[in-house]
Amino acid sequence: MSAHPVSERRRGWCPGVRRPMETGDGLLVRLHPFAGRLTADRARLIAEAAREFGNGHLDITARANLQIRGVSDETYPGLLALLEREGLVEPEGEGPNRLTIVSPLAGLDLIDHCDALALAQAIEDRAGRLDGLPAKFFVAVDGGGLMPLDPIGADLHLVATREDYAIAFDSAASKGLHWIGATSPACAAEAVLPILADFAEMRLKGRTQARRLRDLEPVLVAELAASAELASAIPPIERPAAPRAGSFQMRHGHAVLLALPFGRCSTAQLDQAVEWSERFGQGEIRLSFTRGILLPGIAGEHVLTLLAEASRAGFIIDPDDPRLSLIACPGKPDCGSALTVAPADALRLASTCSDLLRQGTVVHVSGCPKGCAHPGGADLTLVGRDDGRYDVVPSGTTRDASSLHLSVDEIMTRLLPTKTSADLHRAFPENMR
Repeated sequence: MSAHPVSERRRGWCPGVRRPMETGDGLLVRLHPFAGRLTADRARLIAEAAREFGNGHLDITARANLQIRGVSDETYPGLLALLEREGLVEPEGEGPNRLTIVSPLAGLDLIDHCDALALAQAIEDRAGRLDGLPAKFFVAVDGGGLMPLDPIGADLHLVATREDYAIAFDSAASKGLHWIGATSPACAAEAVLPILADFAEMRLKGRTQARRLRDLEPVLVAELAASAELASAIPPIERPAAPRAGSFQMRHGHAVLLALPFGRCSTAQLDQAVEWSERFGQGEIRLSFTRGILLPGIAGEHVLTLLAEASRAGFIIDPDDPRLSLIACPGKPDCGSALTVAPADALRLASTCSDLLRQGTVVHVSGCPKGCAHPGGADLTLVGRDDGRYDVVPSGTTRDASSLHLSVDEIMTRLLPTKTSADLHRAFPENMR
């Protein structure tokens, strides 16, 4: 086993177990379980490790990874040795720690059109160790079901329809997906490989410095699209946004999605989710890109009991809870890069515009311009500044420029009368585009 010494660590990469990241509350160790799936035994072990080697706080990320927080230089070697023994350490190398992401409902969803999990595994097997792929590069494999992956900011999207897989690049120019063609389910993995391999080669040969496909020069984007030899495709029908909490009828029993404010999870909550998975379900938990925990295989007669216990344990179970429309990073002081107390500020904002949030309006409060908690766009994005104020970006991302800089109190004053999305845009006329 090997790890990079603390002196070589830096901020701004995609951390793992071998490469922890220094943050405001110690070292952050990120685990990347395939498809976000953990057995009850492994999840329980992670909770115990977070207590023994960290500060007892965990995060579920927007890519369905799990972070152990508050690890020290002294406790890190013991944590690394434990996770290595349990097979929870990513492979050596500079590329993505995990290349693909799927819906937590993959394999269960009644309206999925394909086996997204099998395709994701095939892509990992063929391309997971390609030299030249940046650490943050990832591919969304969307079965076409209840939880669309469109907004998660993947470099490459595969979306199943009834006939084929439609394929798209994430596009900075259009702030959405750029559909490039389609392929059959049987050929999908082979169609993805030349796109990834050619992009990696472009980087290795110095033809581009882009670290994400959305930043690639248009002529090179066209070259990658041509390399896949795809059939023409009509973009898939737009689906409602993914639910973030509640119970869903699946092929076998129910799946219960338990939400966590901003993805913050205590070890006691993880232990409790493990206990429910064994008492009511199949002894498995699935981390969701919605930053919650999904428990599959729950019999119908146990759903209400589970939801009641989960509510008492601090999970969000109501899909209309206004906090579900808030996105916030750990913020200051937990993150060394953060310039503001993002979670606390987000909850303050929720008190002024709960009606708007219940309608599904998404507000992203980021403690710094990196936007780690949410790489995509939001109805309102607030980007922390070193003076404690926020750059205000309606209908944009943390990467978009803003000429409006307000304090939380000033933002709350403007949001107080808002009731609709139209009201939200009128609240910030300086940034109307």
